[in-house]
Amino acid sequence: MSSATPGTLITVAPTGAEHRKQDVPNLPVTLEELTRTAQDCGRVGASMIHIHIRDEHAQPTLDLGRLKDTVAAVRECSNLIVQLSTGGAVTDPESDRLAVLDALPDSASCTMGTVNFGDDVFLNRWGFIVELHKRMQERRIVPEYEIFDLGQLTTLRRLLDQHGLPAGGHVHLDLVMGVPGGMPGDTETLAAALRWIPEGATFSATGVGRTTLPVLLASLSAGGHVRVGMEDTLSYAKGDPVRDNAQLVARAAGLARIAQRPPIGPEESRVLLGVAS
Repeated sequence: MSSATPGTLITVAPTGAEHRKQDVPNLPVTLEELTRTAQDCGRVGASMIHIHIRDEHAQPTLDLGRLKDTVAAVRECSNLIVQLSTGGAVTDPESDRLAVLDALPDSASCTMGTVNFGDDVFLNRWGFIVELHKRMQERRIVPEYEIFDLGQLTTLRRLLDQHGLPAGGHVHLDLVMGVPGGMPGDTETLAAALRWIPEGATFSATGVGRTTLPVLLASLSAGGHVRVGMEDTLSYAKGDPVRDNAQLVARAAGLARIAQRPPIGPEESRVLLGVAS
């Protein structure tokens, strides 16, 4: 059972590792584009930014120097909670994914298992999950546990039972729904997931592609939080491409207000997640 809150934490995931800049010209891939996106999304309701970075050729990278520069730049230009992806691209080695934590973000993702990811495999061994969890504890980085399938919720319980609570003492997870190979993005699946969420935990939900709106609405109705962004969808409506990430955040904020669960700011979100100020 999750711990419902009266407001909504909105996370924006602006870039991801899948879309190509040449196919999506408005995808923010440079540091300047990313910082401008952070500012724009903060103004319309986002409290946290989930970051993947790109190199000078707009290809996904986990270069530590670029990660450190990105964390510093986003902190300087906004008050958003900075969350780095430790997933990277499906081809990134474990050593590089662990090294992401050396950039010392406020938060980082921690995926709870292996999942088919379209035609690829997103590999997350138990030993790797444990090492990621322990390193976050040591560095006081707050994890967001990514759940791509229902069985990964039992893995989360096993992790917490064997290796203790995360930094900050609060468990927060993200249900990533609608990935080809993962759990479907519908109300029934989200409701099933609620049975296995650890007591006192909070959750966000992410709907990929056409599941974006159904998952967003289901999460709001269940007392959850939401993640939106161009990492997860490039369509605002049928036949209507996304203009920018702020457009998706503004829609999520408007729906949260309609649900009488208005967006909460970065400071309140830090308290909720146990992120050090």
